[in-house]
Amino acid sequence: MHKEAIFHRPKNEFVYAYDEKTLHIRIRTKKDEMETVHLIYGDPYDWKKGNWVSSKLPMVKSGQDTLFDYWFTSVQPEFRRMRYGFELFDGKESIVYTEKGFFRQAPMDDTAYYFCFPFINKVDVFKAPKWVKNTVWYQIFPERFANGNPNNDPKDSLPWGSADPSPTNFFGGDFQGILSHLDYLQDLGINGIYFTPIFKAYSNHKYDTIDYFEIDPQFGDKKTFQKLVDECHKRGIRIMLDAVFNHSGYYFPPFQDVLKNGETSKYKDWFHIREFPLKTEPMPNYDTFGFTSQMPKLNTENPEVKNYLLEVGKYWVKEFDIDGWRLDVANEVDHTFWRKFREEVKSIKEDVYILGEIWHDSMPWLQGDQFDAVMNYPFTYGTLNFFAKDEIRAKEFTETIQHVIHSYPQNVNEVSFNLLGSHDTPRIQNIANFHQEKIKQMFAFQLGFIGTPCIYYGDEIGMTGEQDPGCRKCMEWDLEKQNTELFHHVKKLIDLRKTYPLMANEGMLKFIEANDETNHFMYVKEREGELLLTVMNHSNKPLEVRIPIDLSSYEKYTNLWTGETKRIDETLTVQLERYGFTFLLFQQ
Repeated sequence: MHKEAIFHRPKNEFVYAYDEKTLHIRIRTKKDEMETVHLIYGDPYDWKKGNWVSSKLPMVKSGQDTLFDYWFTSVQPEFRRMRYGFELFDGKESIVYTEKGFFRQAPMDDTAYYFCFPFINKVDVFKAPKWVKNTVWYQIFPERFANGNPNNDPKDSLPWGSADPSPTNFFGGDFQGILSHLDYLQDLGINGIYFTPIFKAYSNHKYDTIDYFEIDPQFGDKKTFQKLVDECHKRGIRIMLDAVFNHSGYYFPPFQDVLKNGETSKYKDWFHIREFPLKTEPMPNYDTFGFTSQMPKLNTENPEVKNYLLEVGKYWVKEFDIDGWRLDVANEVDHTFWRKFREEVKSIKEDVYILGEIWHDSMPWLQGDQFDAVMNYPFTYGTLNFFAKDEIRAKEFTETIQHVIHSYPQNVNEVSFNLLGSHDTPRIQNIANFHQEKIKQMFAFQLGFIGTPCIYYGDEIGMTGEQDPGCRKCMEWDLEKQNTELFHHVKKLIDLRKTYPLMANEGMLKFIEANDETNHFMYVKEREGELLLTVMNHSNKPLEVRIPIDLSSYEKYTNLWTGETKRIDETLTVQLERYGFTFLLFQQ
């Protein structure tokens, strides 16, 4: 038995309060080593005749990655507190694992041996807005979605779609253009819009803010923005804005004051300045986003900066009733600021969604005191590497996704922002080398997965483009140039996700097969009386596979994609076309 591979810690993704009564518990072991794992648990104050009173509960293997197995169980401690350990059996040897190490038998003379969950305090339970679990997002880059009012076009704006996007050109996209196409988004099934920055800025991307309290004039005014929010809300569409609190723009008035007045500027401590006078070339002598001199980093530890940005966060929620904040470069801002940000913003509107842009392991930000979710780029990488690039096979792909799932608590995964593309990445068409079957299959995986999926504007109609700025083309509104077949494919998937809870966040997802030779995989999601089986054949050959689990407790199943319902045979097989997929809903 490889004891060095066994790991648990009494916090974060390994043990957490799923709700006010329920604890979720995980333990990690060496891959394919353990036959059984049991949870030993009890109340720390429950004793009889000098012995601790404990119970034993079997754990299920919830998944595996490249190196490890993960085991899971949920339990509702009677008095919301618990001491616990684990009994592990590898087929030959049985051991007990506690906070104090390994034992041949479970020690019962002192609970200090065991891991401790002191108490489920209501305030400590991770709570994201409930509506997010049922939201399908659509990311809009406002400058490139639609030009509805030519009167507010920036100077030297080009005719719509008349040139390739560049870092400096403009095409006049605005709020009125979005208002004019809300029917399109509603028809697609979208019920959440994520806007990249809309505040006054110099660039076309607006990540270089000049005034955090003003709409950029090229998009319209506050009256038009309020109309947009109101019209979206009437249609059941939530609105999330992009906040750039890590850095400002070069033309942000406080930074201009520092440029002018140097060490005598009252704003000099608003930024991280290494020496005076300020220099932009060849390397800025002040901290910036990357090494971009046009984006000076804000000092969020400064009380004046902190108060200013907190007012920004509250203002747009209070005055315009927005539903969420996406926070740019969130990992470079101090945790203390984000804790206060959450407290202040949620005091205005409790169910505001707070989403951080973090590209790596984000557990420190997802403990209920800062963000509700992060942009799930590990999911993005794994999905693109398998479906679009063919860089990995089915087994490695499923292990990658299982690693992502087991990196966070379940209630975090349920609101994780799952994207395939964005304004920061090449278009999925280009990544998949314009292979439509692969792209359809990739959408099927994204829209049948846990979390809250996001579609980058135009991906649903087959828009193309390389890395930024190529991925920021003008939205194609000419039906003759749209991939309408792909649009209807995505629309159907969104409709299925909304219709069948197991297509979204109901049930715990578990992979049951991954075969590198045929390059197919299967996973299930199950709740009382129902089981959803998803099978995907990522190969250029038709496939017939036998379902490797016992389905004898179910009477019938429905193919959600075709609508066909059948009774269950003794041995159930699934036939898939090349790059095909199926969603089978089994019911008792």
